[in-house]
Amino acid sequence: MTLFVNDLTVIDFSYFCPDRGPVGESWIVDLTLDGALNDESMVLDFGLVKKQIKRIIDDSVDHTLAVPMQADISLTERDDLVILDAHFGAKHHLAMSAPLQAVSKIDAPRIDEQALITHLIALITPQLPVNVTGMGLHLRPEPSNSFYYHYSHGLKKHDGNCQRIIHGHRSTLGIELDGMAMPRLQKQWADRWEDIYLLSAEDQVEATQLQHIQAKEGDLCSRYRSTQGEFELAISAERVEVLPCDTTVECIADFMAQELKREYPDKQVKVTAYEGVGKGSISYA
Repeated sequence: MTLFVNDLTVIDFSYFCPDRGPVGESWIVDLTLDGALNDESMVLDFGLVKKQIKRIIDDSVDHTLAVPMQADISLTERDDLVILDAHFGAKHHLAMSAPLQAVSKIDAPRIDEQALITHLIALITPQLPVNVTGMGLHLRPEPSNSFYYHYSHGLKKHDGNCQRIIHGHRSTLGIELDGMAMPRLQKQWADRWEDIYLLSAEDQVEATQLQHIQAKEGDLCSRYRSTQGEFELAISAERVEVLPCDTTVECIADFMAQELKREYPDKQVKVTAYEGVGKGSISYA
């Protein structure tokens, strides 16, 4: 007997790629469970699936930086912190210090759907009842007919896991001028923010202010303390856009709208920015 649950949850996270650096991603999770019927004539109660299995996924990977442990990186733990130092692409650098729960360590040379599926199945399987004999996971992006970009950020004012300094999303983007969709402008912004790190100006610091990591020449740096602890970041400036505001999706949409309004002052601007799947913000200018 097979039980299935589509759209069980969405994993919003970033992963480190040796070529692209930190990549914001949003994957929808579909689940199947194989097994015999229990005393309630079920493989597993849907309520338990949505509560127990979803919680394991959310607590383990969601809103973290997933790190491929077989890649050429330096990852150490000191006190309650995890410290990452790595190079990516031809010349880029990334260093991060964060509380331990801000990182997911994945035993793979690269992060892709299958590597994450293997990791999650290993976490979930020991916690399933004995009548469940097999499990399948499928990870997929949201279907989209529009342009999108991958972004990473951290929200120091957030009480939850969004405060983690490198987590991210796959963001679909809509731009309209005077009510007309503008695919050309959508592509321009998708290209501008491909694999971007969005940094709030108020969180930017000098390299000398970092306490746990070391910046390289050409890095932009960030440091803040929030409810989960202390966070530090140094990343190649070419991969960053500094915003004069917070990097919530509301502020991102408004930033885009104001930038476009300056470019098209005689037009009514509408920006629809997504934060992962099925949620986001609309801003007008």
